[in-house]
Amino acid sequence: MTEKLRLDLQILLPHVPDQADACVGRLIRDLEGRDGIEQVHVRDGEDGTPAQVCIHYDAEMLPLARIREIVEGAGAAISGRYGHASWEVDGIVHQRRARTVGERLRALPGVLEAEASAAGRVAIEFDRERTSEQDLRKALAELKVVPRGQPAKEQHAHAEGDHDHDHEAGDHKGHAHGGLLGPNTELIFALVCGGLLITGYAIEKLVAGAPGWLPLACYVAAYFFGGVYTLREAIDNLRMKRFEIDTLMLVAAAGAAALGSWAEGALLLFLFSLGHALEHYAMGRAKRAIEALAELAPDTAVVRRDGQVQEIAVEELAVGDIVLVKPNERMPADGFLVLGTSSVNQAPVTGESIPVDKRPVDDPATARARPDGVDTASRVFAGTINGSGAIEIEVTRKSSDSALARVVKMVSEAETRKSPTQRFTDRFERIFVPAVLVLAFLLLFAWVVVDEPFRDSFYRAMAVLVAASPCALAIATPSAVLSGIARAARGGVLIKGGAPLEELGSLNAMAFDKTGTLTEGRPRITDVVTVEGVTEEELLTVAVAVESLSDHPLAAAIARDGRERLGGREIPAAGGLENLIGRGVTATLGGETVWIGKAEMFGTDGVAPLGESAAAAIAQLREAGRTSMVVRQGTRDLGAIGLLDTAREGAPEALKELRALGITRMIMISGDHQRVAEAIASEVGLDEAWGDLMPEDKVEAIRKLREQDKVAMVGDGVNDAPAMANATVGISMGAAGSDVALETADVALMADDLRHLPFAVGLSRHTRGVIRQNVYVSLGIVAFLVPATIFGLGIGPAVAIHEGSTLLVVFNALRLLAYRDPRTT
Repeated sequence: MTEKLRLDLQILLPHVPDQADACVGRLIRDLEGRDGIEQVHVRDGEDGTPAQVCIHYDAEMLPLARIREIVEGAGAAISGRYGHASWEVDGIVHQRRARTVGERLRALPGVLEAEASAAGRVAIEFDRERTSEQDLRKALAELKVVPRGQPAKEQHAHAEGDHDHDHEAGDHKGHAHGGLLGPNTELIFALVCGGLLITGYAIEKLVAGAPGWLPLACYVAAYFFGGVYTLREAIDNLRMKRFEIDTLMLVAAAGAAALGSWAEGALLLFLFSLGHALEHYAMGRAKRAIEALAELAPDTAVVRRDGQVQEIAVEELAVGDIVLVKPNERMPADGFLVLGTSSVNQAPVTGESIPVDKRPVDDPATARARPDGVDTASRVFAGTINGSGAIEIEVTRKSSDSALARVVKMVSEAETRKSPTQRFTDRFERIFVPAVLVLAFLLLFAWVVVDEPFRDSFYRAMAVLVAASPCALAIATPSAVLSGIARAARGGVLIKGGAPLEELGSLNAMAFDKTGTLTEGRPRITDVVTVEGVTEEELLTVAVAVESLSDHPLAAAIARDGRERLGGREIPAAGGLENLIGRGVTATLGGETVWIGKAEMFGTDGVAPLGESAAAAIAQLREAGRTSMVVRQGTRDLGAIGLLDTAREGAPEALKELRALGITRMIMISGDHQRVAEAIASEVGLDEAWGDLMPEDKVEAIRKLREQDKVAMVGDGVNDAPAMANATVGISMGAAGSDVALETADVALMADDLRHLPFAVGLSRHTRGVIRQNVYVSLGIVAFLVPATIFGLGIGPAVAIHEGSTLLVVFNALRLLAYRDPRTT
């Protein structure tokens, strides 16, 4: 049975007075919808201490690192008691070693969760009151695992001054696992072992009159070079009271030596160590695909400071710096254009195949105040490539906080998150390995039943131990997940672990938000309908004054187009904006309260109902398929504004490709009126449209769909977080420009382009196929080898087939790195 964890997290919500605030409720709704979370509730603080959010969750299905991301996406933070460290390390080169390291770390007091990947990544969640980062480093050092260079750790919401920096780890690069001869020491040792084996065998069989001790000396030396790494791993496993493949191999080799079969034992160790070394090399290829992402950003930047142009390291860039970027150079940081025009190749970050034209912002002061609201035509990201024009950009994020840096961190941490298949294989191994040990023990006494010497029974038992070791099964899923995540990241899609990677490939249904997903998210004013006695100018003046305070797409459209219609008329200042999620906004203007929003907002929660004229205006606009917003000042209805959003370019093609991939049901869910929703759905090619939905209604809609089948929710990650949480997979668009979208979703399309979704689904389906192939091969080889060794197959051939199957599943997984996006073929 999977262990459930209970954790009391002190959640810090800036500007939130108490736990009864709506923000806390929204955070709880975001968490409760996730697979792996059993219960979420607020625990009142005692003796003046802050309230806590208590979470009961399954750490295998939803690790604390993912909970941390969801909390941050909701605008909150986890208090400094709980630390989070993520390091690239040397000393982990295969999945069995990674599992050993993870279990050793989880056994430490104060460690809540710990996972290690075969690609050399360790992620740890720990309680600072019970342990420290220094203690964790010591534990890793005891396992001969060393953080590489400056650790890539992220400690969110830590106590002030609690910063640890490692300036020594970089001196150990390659040493922890590489040993005396560098990172290829294990491969060199394996080849030396093979050379000594061949030499000893040649002397024994071909050189007449050679002293008997000479081939034996070669075999003993081969034992040393072939078994040194295996012995180290076996010792670590025995300390954990685990009997793993490494221990089995040593026992079998020792048994062969005890029987006088030195050559066969040396062959076993040679093949096993060579298999390890080649597995290390193959997994290194997938690992380098991820490391290549981090190398996209340049090391230096040219900035203008104090009237002088100087070149500095990108780590020294500060928010507000003006950076000069020459033609064909990479962008050193996230920012917006203040001078010059150019086209930018954004493929390294967003996966877009066509360069995007860029122009300076219209108002640098506004862009500086609200960098997340900068239009995509003026925004640039670190690691993207400038075209033929020289430009100047103003930095909006430090290099460590850029979209590229966050993607690299999230992709690296995603390696350590288990997929459903991996959880299954882990559970299978926990049952299978003891069963094999029992079978081998029984075979030791086969001589009692079968007329054969004990030597033969012992040899057969050792052969079965080797044959039944689930070596290929252990690496079958992690290797495919690592390759799939790396390939997705290269294509501008961030997939946060093996679970969403597999789930995305098994979907049959998808729900889409309308605004910003199926439509451009840049609506325009088409109609202004006033009530009797109110002028269009009066209505627009009030609407623009209030909506200028909001960053909602509809508010931005009213503010932008309204100003154009008003010409140069002065707009009064409004204040006290309050967002009524899913309904509209309220603010104060000229001492009176202003309401702007859907017709359904009026007549509920103490807001007076609409008058006949305003209701008639709404009916008129909805009949025409417009998104409508009522404007009221004080007790007077001023009228209604009609807006029209346009379908996204490429949306019909993307939906058609999804159907071809097997997504049989696609529904649009929208807060707009049903007629508006149906009009847009028809335009993009959807059969179903559900309109008039409040945010909580969207959640219920997703739950209803999920009862029928697995379903993904595709949105912008801002207003759709609760619905995404309740879907099987939450997918956000435009994540490169939105922190919230990047944090909340299970799958993030870095580009604001729906056409990247078929690539993500196709890759996930292909990855699921590779995982199934690997699991079938792994189990099939074991099913063949166990009876074969029982009936006489020797240790040498068993090891050759065993290690061959391990390499087969690894190289099969690496095929995912070459997956072609159908749109670019």
